[in-house]
Amino acid sequence: MAPKQPTPLLDTVSSPADIRDFDEEQLKQLAGEVRADMIDAVSLTGGHLGAGLGVVELTVALHHIFDTPRDRLIWDVGHQSYPHKILTGRREQLRSVRQGGGISGFTKRSESEYDPFGAGHSSTSISAGLGMSVARDLAGGDNKVICVIGDGAMTAGQAYEAMNNAGSMSSRLIVILNDNDMSIAPPVGAMSAYLSRLISSRPYLGLRSIAKQVAQHLPDSLEKRARLAEEYARGMATGGTLFEEMGFYYVGPIDGHNLDHMLPTLRNIRDADENRPVLIHMVTHKGHGYGPAEDSADKYHGVSRFDVVTGAQEKPVPNAPSYTSVFAKGLIAEAKVDDKIIAVTAAMPSGTGLDKFGDVFPDRTFDVGIAEQHAVTFAAGLATEGYKPFVAIYSTFLQRAYDQIVHDVAIQKLPVRFAIDRAGLVGADGATHAGAYDVAYLACLPGMVVMAAADEAELMHMTATAAAYNDGPIAFRYPRGEGVGVDLPERGEVLEIGKGRIVRQGSNASTIALLSFGTRLTECELAAEDLGAHGISVTIADARFAKPLDVEMIRGLAQSHDVLITVEEGSGGGFSAQVLDMLASEGLLDVGLKVRPMHLPDTYQDHNNPAKQYAQAGLDAEAIVTKALSALDRDVSQKPARA
Repeated sequence: MAPKQPTPLLDTVSSPADIRDFDEEQLKQLAGEVRADMIDAVSLTGGHLGAGLGVVELTVALHHIFDTPRDRLIWDVGHQSYPHKILTGRREQLRSVRQGGGISGFTKRSESEYDPFGAGHSSTSISAGLGMSVARDLAGGDNKVICVIGDGAMTAGQAYEAMNNAGSMSSRLIVILNDNDMSIAPPVGAMSAYLSRLISSRPYLGLRSIAKQVAQHLPDSLEKRARLAEEYARGMATGGTLFEEMGFYYVGPIDGHNLDHMLPTLRNIRDADENRPVLIHMVTHKGHGYGPAEDSADKYHGVSRFDVVTGAQEKPVPNAPSYTSVFAKGLIAEAKVDDKIIAVTAAMPSGTGLDKFGDVFPDRTFDVGIAEQHAVTFAAGLATEGYKPFVAIYSTFLQRAYDQIVHDVAIQKLPVRFAIDRAGLVGADGATHAGAYDVAYLACLPGMVVMAAADEAELMHMTATAAAYNDGPIAFRYPRGEGVGVDLPERGEVLEIGKGRIVRQGSNASTIALLSFGTRLTECELAAEDLGAHGISVTIADARFAKPLDVEMIRGLAQSHDVLITVEEGSGGGFSAQVLDMLASEGLLDVGLKVRPMHLPDTYQDHNNPAKQYAQAGLDAEAIVTKALSALDRDVSQKPARA
């Protein structure tokens, strides 16, 4: 590891107020020191790197020009906020980012007054910022509201819904489009910078206002032509026609790494007194200023611990394939024998394994951008024409498309297949990304089939089952990370819908039945070993389906055991609720049987190692043993240690 670079100027900064009097040369030095400090911190912990490196100069400029936290600065998604955290009193804490007990990898209201809005999902900043702007106006305030949103986040419909609303209102809002993929902007240079400074200046704003007032007194046809000529002339010169048509005053594009260009423009916008929204178009580069990130295909978007000098990441050798890669393997196997299978994702091809599918079937793979609502209804349209769409989306992001699941898929009984990645707790990303709720919000829908894989072989089988099922929507969930190391078939087997399996049959005197849904099955098996040391025989069942339930299997467990414990890696209201409803309806709770549901607690869990998260949630083997002994009125303090 290289020695940490000296940061003499940054060492004098404890809050943004400390940099308000810096001159441009000091700000440039500060930006370099912030970049070096961020690289050093993330090299120790891992985390989001490339996005933060791309906004170092912008972050320094914003905190220099604006009076934060009085002026509200909102970072869309928040994964690019590491430089912001360094400048807002969390520099040392950044060395604990995404670790248990450390700070969040995203903005978080409870963490700092400089985080006015928390976010881990994209495209929310303009909506929140407009709400803050209107609240300020109603209260008679004069502070500024600034939203920083990436060009990727601008692919989501919510951003345009917010802009459409903001453009129709007379409320001062500043939106900074951080264009780090060059997907919108032409090359920037001296002429672009000159135009940006000119059109953001008071003289230009004043002349434009006067011209508008004069035009309003012209005949309608001349007024309209004068307005269109001015706006389209600006649009042709700067590329801002789209935003102008939505009611925003467009400025840019500007080099987001050049403080000489940024500072006067931001200062002009800050001091302007027009009551209308403004969009400033900044062009940046992910990973800027760090060679290994600049040379990487993903610009080091998310990294594990790494060597600062070489950029080499410390990645442990996996013991088993990831569930994501197993899903890709299973889907490719199905698609090779069924040309109707289509794969759809919402800006997460590598995260969902569909990049591998796309390598084999490029014409049958669709990445629709950060647009989960569209992805689901797009898949519904495919299904109406006889195709077999697999929508691969993280559990936490599928929440954004719930109405489309209900209205466009479930009510119409369309056979859309939902491959739900990152089910359960996800570790370092914390509460915003926890896949806790999909079972509860899907299993309540009539006609929906909901499955959960207990291991990677089961995931292969469920992928095959989804491909073969054409009677309506079907969903299967699986966690982040590695499988348990079971052998994989070349192609999955089609499961009977609504049928579980007995994994371990207890003796005739068995008193405990563990009914698992998902990958907690491994913890159930460990718990059974511990309970065996108490002389307690345990039956273990893998439900496979939360809907429809295997009523026959569950009825048998209830009738032949004293205690039935359900175990799932989801919220209350999910699998256990389905089981309890079934047991109550059949009168199996009227006498005798003790039922104990085990699911995620009714709280939002902070980031940590996943194993520690599940232990905190009371969903590991030790907690299962404790629950079982307690149900039997046995002394839980006498639990034997597992060998």
